[in-house]
Amino acid sequence: MDLNFREILTVSAILFAVIDVIGSIPVLLEVKKKAGRIKSAQATFVSLIIMVGFLFLGETILNFIGVDVHSFAIAGSLVLFFLALEMILGIKLYKDEIPETASIVPVAFPLIAGTGTMTTLLSLRAVYDIPTIIIGIVINLIPVFLVLRNLFRVEKILGPAGISILRKVFGIILLAIAVKLFRTNVGF
Repeated sequence: MDLNFREILTVSAILFAVIDVIGSIPVLLEVKKKAGRIKSAQATFVSLIIMVGFLFLGETILNFIGVDVHSFAIAGSLVLFFLALEMILGIKLYKDEIPETASIVPVAFPLIAGTGTMTTLLSLRAVYDIPTIIIGIVINLIPVFLVLRNLFRVEKILGPAGISILRKVFGIILLAIAVKLFRTNVGF
């Protein structure tokens, strides 16, 4: 296995922008308030299982319904494009419904391993090898765990303005990534 550290860094950056754990802090705080607490280790582990499972089974599911990875990657790039617009413009194009009684389900899915992340994983699979993507997932789950574990400290350190700035910066990065994924897969 020949690992390319530049590709690992790229995959990690893409997943970091899509997972957007920093941008999810306000939602995570609301879930914690409603649920009482968030089990950080359990939420992180469930997210890992969902992401790796979808990385391996997602293509099989697509083949079953007759969609190739490149078409899914193009569709995924459009989803990422709209996610980026949400982050940059501060608008919501979809509604989140957060159950008041659960801490793991809304945190692991859909906040961390949501549809944007799953779409991105399959899009990445069209360009990068699986070990690189798995390393990128694991690298991203470290800050996810740390943020979940230290949610109030992170909010206090960044403040509302810091969170807003980070969200917009990652939105622009995500927009560029969406364009690149679209351009890479449209020729197939």
